[in-house]
Amino acid sequence: MPAAKPEVLDVQAALAAVEEPELRRSIVELGMVQGVAVDGRTAVVALAAPLPGDAPRAELSRRVVEAVGQVPGIERVDVDVRDMDDDEIVALGRLLKGVAPPNPLQVVDAAAARQPPERVNPFTDSRTRVLAVSSGKGGVGKSSVTTNLAVALADRGRRVAAVDADVWGFSMPRMLGVAAPPGLIDDVIVPPEANGVRLISMGFFAREDQAVIWRGPMLHKALEQFLTDVYWGELDYLIVDMPPGTGDISLSIAQFLPRAEVLVVTTPQPAAQRVAQRAAAMAEKVDLQVIGVIENMSWFTGDDGKRYELFGAGGGEELAGELDVPLLAQIPLVPALRIGGDVGRPIVAVDPDGEVGQVFRALAERLDTDLVPKRIYNPELKLN
Repeated sequence: MPAAKPEVLDVQAALAAVEEPELRRSIVELGMVQGVAVDGRTAVVALAAPLPGDAPRAELSRRVVEAVGQVPGIERVDVDVRDMDDDEIVALGRLLKGVAPPNPLQVVDAAAARQPPERVNPFTDSRTRVLAVSSGKGGVGKSSVTTNLAVALADRGRRVAAVDADVWGFSMPRMLGVAAPPGLIDDVIVPPEANGVRLISMGFFAREDQAVIWRGPMLHKALEQFLTDVYWGELDYLIVDMPPGTGDISLSIAQFLPRAEVLVVTTPQPAAQRVAQRAAAMAEKVDLQVIGVIENMSWFTGDDGKRYELFGAGGGEELAGELDVPLLAQIPLVPALRIGGDVGRPIVAVDPDGEVGQVFRALAERLDTDLVPKRIYNPELKLN
């Protein structure tokens, strides 16, 4: 019995399951499918792409060929990709912001129609878990902890994004190995991704050798845009690399992310432990919950197999005791951890079974399974 002739509807159904690589939503839902035709055993698919770049388009074409190639009777798939035009970009931007398309039958005031839609912070009542990685001072390895923790959570199959909120000392683009700048769809920023983690950082908008000399209001506005003008999609975790200390940015983060759980990073020496305590005290002042302490640079293992406590010992455990929270991890001092941050190859990604990789994997597992939030949030519950 001859095989059934493939139909256009069969191809369209297959395309609905194809996700755009960077937006992670169906290409049909995003309005990217411009036309479908079936000629014998050949399917022709016309697409409009919202973002530039040869690599994403090659991956998009591969996904389309794979999905449509599974339709019974289809032996060849031709994919034609063009750029979205201005009107299509505007419509997609509204979709990503959750703005309904205008009703042509509704009378709307012209001045009001020109006003941009109100920014919405997606992290005030969403189910995304927000972890703020904090320290009392710089130089304790907070950014490397943030980077590798984010990668470890992504390796567990979680949808993870990070905000490099250390505006003056931004370093996560280099550490995470991000090679491309953010995309832009209308006025919606699409964060780049590396090692399974999406990232937004001041490092995308300023050169590494450029000083960011901003006062509090400008910093506040920049952080607001990082959270509200970025298309994050559905996330399990948002990891925030906090700036050291207790200044304006920390106050802004507490305002924008009132559900954040704080992880305090310290090193073993008592001086660092006392400074880190100030970051914990500030979290308490702004009603953020400190859930644990991470001790970095805990020891160095020599070629003789012996551990050398180069920066002393006991600081992390003492701080955890004072804060009445667990000491979640002690991270050894390993040259590969520093080298990986310099070249954009996080140690969790390149050596997950090594000494440091195992520590971060255990930390991610503990955060993901044991230390679930104690507070219950229901976005549908409204209190009068």
